[in-house]
Amino acid sequence: MRVTLIRRALAGLVPPKVASPSSVTGGSVGEQMATVVDFYSKLPKGAAPPMSSGIKAKYWDGKNASVVPIYGTIAGLMLFGYTLDYFMHLRHHKNKHH
Repeated sequence: MRVTLIRRALAGLVPPKVASPSSVTGGSVGEQMATVVDFYSKLPKGAAPPMSSGIKAKYWDGKNASVVPIYGTIAGLMLFGYTLDYFMHLRHHKNKHH
């Protein structure tokens, strides 16, 4: 039972069968290599495209790179910090001094 499960799990890791034993032993070299060349010619060429998406792809990757998210984050944190200061401490000093 375990051997079958292991074979099934590893089946995706084994590369496709390009040449069979009969094609390796018989026939001309050109016929043998035609299958291999056909297989490798169908593979994508060049570097893989970047897989980023969302905010990173919009602002940091490509020709439209920008620092707007950094400025927005700083401004948001400052606004959040002032709001916390106001509601925790500053609103008590609005009309009186201590």
